[in-house]
Amino acid sequence: MRDVLAMIMAGGGGQRLYPLTRDRAKPAVCFGGIYRLIDFTLSNCINSRVRKIVVLTQYKSLSLERHLRLGWDMLDSELDEYIFPIPAQMRTSEEWYKGTADSIYQNLYFADTVNPRYFLILSADHVYKMDYSKMLAFHQEKGADVTVAAIEIDQTVASRFGILKVDEEDRVIGFEEKPERIEAPGSKQPLFANMGVYIFNSDILRESLEEDAHKETNHDFGKDIIPEIIHKVRVFAHNFRDENKKEAKYWRDVGTIDAYFDANMDLVAPDPALNLYDSDWPIRTYQGHYPPAKTVFAQEYPGGRLGICLDSMVSGGCINSGGRVQNSVLSPRVRINSYADIRESVLMEGVEVGRYSKIRKAIIDKRIKIPPKIEIGYDLEADRKRFFVSESGIVVIAKGTKIP
Repeated sequence: MRDVLAMIMAGGGGQRLYPLTRDRAKPAVCFGGIYRLIDFTLSNCINSRVRKIVVLTQYKSLSLERHLRLGWDMLDSELDEYIFPIPAQMRTSEEWYKGTADSIYQNLYFADTVNPRYFLILSADHVYKMDYSKMLAFHQEKGADVTVAAIEIDQTVASRFGILKVDEEDRVIGFEEKPERIEAPGSKQPLFANMGVYIFNSDILRESLEEDAHKETNHDFGKDIIPEIIHKVRVFAHNFRDENKKEAKYWRDVGTIDAYFDANMDLVAPDPALNLYDSDWPIRTYQGHYPPAKTVFAQEYPGGRLGICLDSMVSGGCINSGGRVQNSVLSPRVRINSYADIRESVLMEGVEVGRYSKIRKAIIDKRIKIPPKIEIGYDLEADRKRFFVSESGIVVIAKGTKIP
C-alpha cells in the first residue's frame, strides 16, 4: 500500500441533507453519536494500511478541517505518512470544482510530488467498512487499469445507483448512471451498483482526466469517466467484501434526511446492522474529554421522576435527569431534564431538553435548547410551520434555531 495515494472527495454541499448541511460540509455531519461521516472512509484507509491520504475540501469546510486537525493528526510525517486537507484553490481555472473528476484533476499537482503508482479515489460521505488492500490485490491480479468497487443490489433500487454490466471474468463491459429501467442479469449474474470507490493506475487516471477536462461534460467519474474508458482500457468490478462481520453487506449512502435518520436508527437495534464494537476494525474519531454518561432519579411511584434509557446509544457527558430516552442516539453533553420523553430521535452535542417536553422522530442539531412542555413530532402540520420536516415525517431542528 506504500504505492497508493488516497484522494478523498469531501467538498460536497449535500443539498439533500439540508438543513444539517446548512453550516457544514456533508462529510462533517455527525453520525452515531460521536462520529462524523468522513470517519468511516478515513478509518477504512488506516485499517487498510493506506498512509498517504489527502482530503479535498471546498464547501463550508471549517468544521471538517477542525475535526481532521483534532482527531486525525496521528500519522508520522517523517515516515512519509500524512492526512492533508487541501482546500479548493482554482489552480486550473477560475471556477470551483465542477464535478468529482474535476476535483481530482485540479489537485494532480500534489500527486506530482508523490508520484504514486496507484490512485485510490474515495467519497467521504458513505458509511461502510472495506479493506482497500484486498481491492488492490484484486486490481493487480486482474492486470487492471481501473477497478471499481461494486455491491450487489436488488433490481427494485437500481434507479438510485450507477449500474455496472460485468462479464464472467468481472470485466466491466457496460455502465449506466441511475437508469430508469434495467434489464435483469442472468440467473447466475448479480446486479452490481457502483460504490464510488476506484483504483486507477497513475498513467490511466492522468490521461482520462486530461481528456475529460477539455470536453463539455459533467466532469464526473460516474457520469463521464467510467462510461468513457470501459471501451478503451481494462476496467474490472471488485465485488465488495464487507469487514462488518454481518450476514448482509452494509453500505449506506446517507444522502437524504430520511436515509440519515434510518441509518442512525439501525444503530440502536438489539442486533444492529452496522457493528461499531468490532475491535478488529475500529472506527476512529475525535472524542473530547467528557465524564461518563449519567442517569439519575428512580422515583417509580405514580408521578415520580424516573431517569431511564432504553435501546439507545448515549455518549459521554450526557445527563439524563429524570427523563425517558428510548430508541434514540445521544451525542456528547446532551441533557434530558425531568419528565421529558425522547423517542426515536437523534440529539446532537449540547442539546438540552426541558422538563415535560416530548420529542418523537426528530433530529436536533447542536446546542439547541428545547423549552419545557414543548411537543415535537406529534403534530407535523404545526411542526412544518416552525421547522424542516422530511417526506417521511422526520422533524429537523437546524443549528442556531431559537424556540420560544
